[in-house]
Amino acid sequence: MKQSKRDTALCEKDALQDMLDCEKLLMGYYAAALLEGSCKPLRKEVLKNYTSQAETQFSVFEQMLSRGYYEVQPVQKPMLDGQTEKFSKVQKQLKAE
Repeated sequence: MKQSKRDTALCEKDALQDMLDCEKLLMGYYAAALLEGSCKPLRKEVLKNYTSQAETQFSVFEQMLSRGYYEVQPVQKPMLDGQTEKFSKVQKQLKAE
């Protein structure tokens, strides 16, 4: 059974989601390389690529957001307060140790 290009092509939303997933995956690889880098020139190059990749990832995210493909929920104050309190407790525990 022969598939046509139409049968195998991704719609715009799926293509952008695939791109965003790939960008996130690449960010993880660059982060790991940065953490494991053992010489300054390598770390400098990886950091440059990481920064560039972060910009690309954010551009894809903005495209999805502008098209209504990615919904961002505004944070509610009680949730923010709860997370702030949780972080403060952890911070105090770390200082006590």
